[in-house]
Amino acid sequence: MSDTLAPRAVIGVMTPAMNTVVQPELELLRPPGVTNQMQRFRLGGDKVSDDLPDEAQKLMDCNPAALCIGLTTDAGPGGVERLSRRCAELEDLVGIPVLNASTADYAALRALGAQKVAVVTPFNPEIDQNVKANTEAAGFEVVAIAGTCAPSLPEICQTPLDDIRAVFHKVAASNCDAILQVGTALPVVSMIEELEADLGKPIVACNAAVYWQTLRKVGISDAVKGYGSLLSN
Repeated sequence: MSDTLAPRAVIGVMTPAMNTVVQPELELLRPPGVTNQMQRFRLGGDKVSDDLPDEAQKLMDCNPAALCIGLTTDAGPGGVERLSRRCAELEDLVGIPVLNASTADYAALRALGAQKVAVVTPFNPEIDQNVKANTEAAGFEVVAIAGTCAPSLPEICQTPLDDIRAVFHKVAASNCDAILQVGTALPVVSMIEELEADLGKPIVACNAAVYWQTLRKVGISDAVKGYGSLLSN
């Protein structure tokens, strides 16, 4: 018997404990017959998060079809590979698909046919160089990168929308095929359609990308209108 409020799928969503952006943004993208069920974890340790497996096991009690990990790790050298390995371990543990925002970003860029990429981050220029290296290691050419320079991880969630818009406009002046945004605590999803219309470039926002990939993984291909080109097809 299917879940009354989620006859199509229950999606398990996991996000760092301090992140107040993933949950409301993914609720915006939820198609009919799908519910998002949340669990939080703390960052740290050699494997991205020491408590991720225990928190995921709690979430399994609601019988999700997949786990959607609202986290990008592009800010550190080799961070994307570490997150991918951690998610593979978690998938073996829980027995359902586990998707993460970093690798979903790359899948979304490929789906849009992008090769030359401009990148928006919540970080400073020094950390941006790690993001650039990770993006290029995935096979893309980074033609521009800029960040909002949030002074701490919790303060990323507090970034004014006009500051985010300004960084998008800055990188859009490059010869890019698409604009990638990393950092799941940076609130961008509500602005995707507005920014695409203003800038004339497709935008891959990390929270939209991981939810798009999760929905497609569980067989839900609905177009989610109002949030940009990635989810509209």
